[in-house]
Amino acid sequence: MAVATKTSKPRLNSGKSPTRKRVGGPANGKGGQRLSAAFDAVSTLPALSETTNRVAKLTSKENASVAEIAELVESDTAVAIAVMKAANNGGGPRGRTSNLPDAVDALTPAGVRAVAGSLQTYDLFQPVGPWARLPERFRRHAVATRHAAEAIADLADVASRDELATAALLHDIGQLVLIRLYPGCEAILGDRESTPEQRCHAERRELGIDHTLVGGVLARRWGLPAVIAGAIERHHSDAATGLAAAVRLSDLVVHHATGDMVSAEAMASAAEACKLSEARLNQLVYEFPHARIPRQRRAEPCPLSRREIDALRGLAEGKVYKEIAAEMGLSASTVRTHLHNVYRKIGAADRAQAVLVARERGWI
Repeated sequence: MAVATKTSKPRLNSGKSPTRKRVGGPANGKGGQRLSAAFDAVSTLPALSETTNRVAKLTSKENASVAEIAELVESDTAVAIAVMKAANNGGGPRGRTSNLPDAVDALTPAGVRAVAGSLQTYDLFQPVGPWARLPERFRRHAVATRHAAEAIADLADVASRDELATAALLHDIGQLVLIRLYPGCEAILGDRESTPEQRCHAERRELGIDHTLVGGVLARRWGLPAVIAGAIERHHSDAATGLAAAVRLSDLVVHHATGDMVSAEAMASAAEACKLSEARLNQLVYEFPHARIPRQRRAEPCPLSRREIDALRGLAEGKVYKEIAAEMGLSASTVRTHLHNVYRKIGAADRAQAVLVARERGWI
């Protein structure tokens, strides 16, 4: 696997590229103006008309919950971008909205409806202006990455589940900027015989910048909190930790699931940063996307500890106390204690009922 070398960060207002001819060169005009125009184009990315229609219908219901609306907003990157921008730039309390559920709560259903209704839209299978079919391809990958992030949050120790989902949904926004800036850039981004890390290295070699850096700049331009911008900016870094590492792993899982080339070393490194065991990583990669676990929302808080969830998940997989204990690095008696606590907390009479309740509520 090619390993990206560290380079100094280029000035984003430069109109020069060291290999302009190779990728077709940026569009005519001054560098700063081109970059600003590209940022503006991505900021008004068209949304799928089906999404905006569903948002209008759902937000018109009196009993629509924040969780329901947020789930729908998270199905479309363009709507998610517009909602996060509005919540962080005058439509809500700035600095508080680091995830989409908070953004929806800040804007209110009527505000979300107004934001979604203001977007340009496209229909499935139909090209949209200069974007052609790119918005739909981008939306599908972003949503798949969000789904992978939710599965990782269920298996690993991820504290900020909603922030992770939002960062995963927006992780590749910098690619859209580069495509607008550099005709021919899609040849680099679309090279599925290279790993994501190799493509990112090629961007830096060919363009002098890469989509992670540009994406972080754009997120800050939108007024999004540093926790989201930083995860976007570092999601291809070998040294990624925390939210960035979880986004990195989510992206790699999706690329693997769609048949793209991925680096086993990069995936193992990201999993280790997320404190995800090799066994859990293998389970995730093997099952995704066919066994997606319902997402735990704040409307149904889980009363179980991480250890109790892990023990219960072992039961759900048909393991006995000794096997669960070996995997968790605990004694069998400690596992038994964890499971008895589970039964008591959720009011289950036995292991079968405990597994059933936990699955229905999206805890395992």
